Amino acid sequence: MGIVVGYLATPEGHAALDAAVTEARRRSVPVVVVLSVRPDEPVERRAQTEADLGKVRDDLDALGVAHDVRLLDGGDVADDLISTAEEVGAQLIVLGLRRRSPVGKLILGSNAQRVLFDAPCPVLTVKPTG
Repeated sequence: MGIVVGYLATPEGHAALDAAVTEARRRSVPVVVVLSVRPDEPVERRAQTEADLGKVRDDLDALGVAHDVRLLDGGDVADDLISTAEEVGAQLIVLGLRRRSPVGKLILGSNAQRVLFDAPCPVLTVKPTG
């Protein structure tokens, strides 16, 4: 059981992580942070991603939130989030959404759409404030 959150070091990712922490505390369950990278990710970018996840671990430790931080090489964000949610028996998946233009609002991002339709549990979407 836990709260699965899709994370990137972006305002949307930080908003999702904050919401996941709130839900995890409310439900007394751990947070499972998932960051999906492509297998062919450049070495420099992978190093930065690993550093970002180290900071996430430190922040969650400082908050006293039980957590599991996963860097997955699947390269398919939606599949990685759904399979992780199935594996851990997630109560909730949390996704950060970015603001879109009026035309972009007609089409939800493909990863978010797949997670919403195929998730084995409820999905909470959040936007950064400000």
